[in-house]
Amino acid sequence: MSESLAKTPLFDEHVALAGKIVPFAGFEMPVQYKQGALKEYTAVREGAAGIFDITHMGQVRVTGSDALPFLQYVTTNDVSKLALGQVHYSALLNESGTFIDDITTYKISDSEYYLCINASNRHKDVAHLQTQADNFDVRVVDESDDTTLLALQGAAAQAALQPLVDTDLESIGYYKFAQVKVAGTDGIVSRTGYTGEDGFEIYIPNTIAVDVWQKLLANGAFPIGLAARDMLRTEMGYALYGHEISDAVTPVEAKLMWITKLDKGDFIGKAAVEARKREGPRQRLIAVKLTERGIPREHYKVFADGAETGEVTSGMFSPMAGGVALAYVKPEHAESGELSVEIRGKAVPAQRTALPFVRSNVRK
Repeated sequence: MSESLAKTPLFDEHVALAGKIVPFAGFEMPVQYKQGALKEYTAVREGAAGIFDITHMGQVRVTGSDALPFLQYVTTNDVSKLALGQVHYSALLNESGTFIDDITTYKISDSEYYLCINASNRHKDVAHLQTQADNFDVRVVDESDDTTLLALQGAAAQAALQPLVDTDLESIGYYKFAQVKVAGTDGIVSRTGYTGEDGFEIYIPNTIAVDVWQKLLANGAFPIGLAARDMLRTEMGYALYGHEISDAVTPVEAKLMWITKLDKGDFIGKAAVEARKREGPRQRLIAVKLTERGIPREHYKVFADGAETGEVTSGMFSPMAGGVALAYVKPEHAESGELSVEIRGKAVPAQRTALPFVRSNVRK
């Protein structure tokens, strides 16, 4: 591994569990453990609980009297609608209306918010936010280096976590959070995730990361690597930066107008999104399912009526749904035309389908 790659506070734990370490978003991260990605995936989908080290993600705290107008201007969703203790999914756009990143926003108080951002975009996001903050009475503080983030996902997640916290987890609803004591230390626990299962994301200081990780394992959680995490999120059709969203697409193409509130007032990228909405998308994101055996992989070409129309952005063989993929296609082929995906030189028939590819079990 390159010396330039960072390690999370749990790196030695991953090695001790025979995690296969790979470079990911500037970190050395476990892609899977000795039981393999399929067993890890199955643990989360079939009633157990999986624990994911997602400390590579970034955490930014925004404070000050202008925190609300600042976030209204730099993000797409309507922050004024957030209640205390509520989270929402949102995005940072540039002036061209394309994605800088997708994020989650936590409302701690009227003058304090917490943002979770993607690892690969952390420094770009923070620089962007701090530049925009010059025009507002706010402080933007990058807390990523001091924060460990764990995801605990699956039907047994609440039972595994409850003994470690001083708050009744039953009281934390979907996309809600609480500031709690985790193993006796201040942290944040939110009922959020990236898997389609019930579960939590746990923000804690690095100093207690190993203790919390080991206690969750002792309470029955299985360690889960990047490969199974990607399988779980792809089955839900959740967007991933660099795949379904990037600085080449707007929310119009990415089916994310539901987090882009054009009626909330001005925000960065609004005019460009409105223009794209009027003129229509240049490509459209669709969900496809192969009707014959095959595994659709990222960048595989998609055809409609025998003519190339786009490519796969995320694809996999789902144990529950078969060969499934998200793909961008020409607008005219989003709803019509006989689809196929080119796999090793062969056109494998496919059909459009609804998302998620498998049933979601999140508690709403």
